[in-house]
Amino acid sequence: MNQRFCIDNNQVADGATGLVWSRDAALSEFPLTWQESFAFLEELNARSFEGHCDWRLPNRRELFSLIRHDRINPALPADHPFENVFPGYYWTATTCARLPDQAWYIHLGGAKVYRGMKYASCMVWPVRTQNASPPSVLRTGQRQCFDETGRVIHCSNTIQAVSVSSGKPWPEPRFKADKHIVTDLATGLNWMRQADAGGKMVSWQTAADMIAKMNQEGAMGYSDWRLPEIREFENLVDMGTHSPALAGRDLFSGVRDFYWSATTSLYETRYAWALYLKDGAVGVGFKENPEFFTWPVRCSKAFQTPARREKQADGTYSASSD
Repeated sequence: MNQRFCIDNNQVADGATGLVWSRDAALSEFPLTWQESFAFLEELNARSFEGHCDWRLPNRRELFSLIRHDRINPALPADHPFENVFPGYYWTATTCARLPDQAWYIHLGGAKVYRGMKYASCMVWPVRTQNASPPSVLRTGQRQCFDETGRVIHCSNTIQAVSVSSGKPWPEPRFKADKHIVTDLATGLNWMRQADAGGKMVSWQTAADMIAKMNQEGAMGYSDWRLPEIREFENLVDMGTHSPALAGRDLFSGVRDFYWSATTSLYETRYAWALYLKDGAVGVGFKENPEFFTWPVRCSKAFQTPARREKQADGTYSASSD
């Protein structure tokens, strides 16, 4: 089995994504505001930290690519080589589309993804991109740059601009739709076009039972529907829009604000991870409460041949031609 991470002094190259992280996950030593984070990175680049001057704040999807939902405190791979990982909130460069005076942060202790006012303080984890490595983490969908007050600014050649544009471009078109199913060509997943299988909020177990019944009946010609893993769900988020923050949203009907995933929370196994689609937050729900909707998914057979089904670090599948 190939080792994912390669250490070079105080840098760690992630072989799964082509991203290079500071080995020290607390270089700033203490939390900073969002704007102070960019100033800190500019200072890091001015002194060519580890011989490089292209360090930046990771966008949301890049930082999320490090997250493991089967680990807590920190929610990172078991064999990670990082030091001084703070089991709390880390800033991303990604602004909330609906509330642009807020930015997304990720909790490294348990993997929650939420937004906060940019004047709040979070930790900073510098990242850079290996130029020789093609990106494997999908772009976030954010299309503009913002200041700390939420005002749109010119991106120009800034740290924020590089973070916004970083990542694997979405296919054009990204989605292929038929009467009942929408195929995401970026991930190889089939989503029900009707984005609410039960027509009401249900408990986690009821959602699973509902999908099991769909499979018994061969719904839409298939018997392998399932609840999506939370990372699969997160890949549907378009961080350049909101209400819903959903890529290809015009192709779907009955889109709801919150959905169950198949991923159980390790902090408390009575809870499961859920996607909140108004803005794209990743949180949890109590499994016994009928408070979330059900959106089944399956893997497209077209992406399951060796030539087409190459799994990426962010849980997506390559969509290259045979």
